[in-house]
Amino acid sequence: MGTQYHIRVPFGAENAIQNKILSQQQLQREIDALLLSINQEMSTYIENSTISLFNQSQTTNWFPVSKRFLDVIKTAQKISRSSEGAFDITVKPLVNLWGFGNNKKQRFPLKQQINSALDKTGYQFLQIQTKPPSIRKQKIELSIDLSAIAKGYAVDAIALLLQKHQFQHFLIEIGGEIRAQGQNKQYQPWRIAIEKPTTLYRSIQQGLKLSNSAIATSGDYRNFYEKGGKRYSHTIDPKTGRPITHQLASVTVLNKYSMIADAQATAIMVLGGKKGKIYAQRENLQVYMIFREKDKFSVWHNLPINNFLK
Repeated sequence: MGTQYHIRVPFGAENAIQNKILSQQQLQREIDALLLSINQEMSTYIENSTISLFNQSQTTNWFPVSKRFLDVIKTAQKISRSSEGAFDITVKPLVNLWGFGNNKKQRFPLKQQINSALDKTGYQFLQIQTKPPSIRKQKIELSIDLSAIAKGYAVDAIALLLQKHQFQHFLIEIGGEIRAQGQNKQYQPWRIAIEKPTTLYRSIQQGLKLSNSAIATSGDYRNFYEKGGKRYSHTIDPKTGRPITHQLASVTVLNKYSMIADAQATAIMVLGGKKGKIYAQRENLQVYMIFREKDKFSVWHNLPINNFLK
């Protein structure tokens, strides 16, 4: 996944390590092995990963995948349908075209190039089969990228592993995707910060209390480049084939599952403010949206007030 992970286990008496059911080193090995296996399936940076081999395949035949890989694809496709294509795991050709792929080279493609890349995309051209777990392309040129959902899935997978070992209190973070269970070492809900979407420095926009929930943020303020005073975000609109240009600077989604929060944050970031609000309300999503307005930021959210830190 090309990023680091952090796990906090605060206590003591209730946890498996303290009770010597397993050592910290053993748990570390299990987590590393789990993440390694997920990477081997879902990382486009690994040439022989499942996803890379699927992308390289020049056929419309069924391609066998693991059950968990298929579960991620199913969730992605479900959110693609609910967001009317705002979330689309087939935008890889467009991401590469604009220079936000593996070869991070700034590009300003021509309209003809954008249209050509658009012809190679479309979540509706990716088919799913449950028995046996398989996927297939309806367009040979189709390729997929799970970067907007795989980190969230990995967070959930680690949470499941910790729960299996009877951990009741923990905080997991991978590349900004977070899931919390129970309480911190002060016997309080975990404290999480929503970042102010600024590029020159890091500061807190809003502190949140988090327990038995996950949180994910998507924004335009970290991965972008500028030309002629115009900002080109790494978030590509699957319908236009171009980077988003609206005033929504970041969106944070709270959900029971990190994978869903991860993907839905991207969907709303693509939709923008007006459509994003409508979508969040229709899908019963808890969101915190920050808008860029000249020299200041404004906020719209529907989070319960007791989630906020004073």
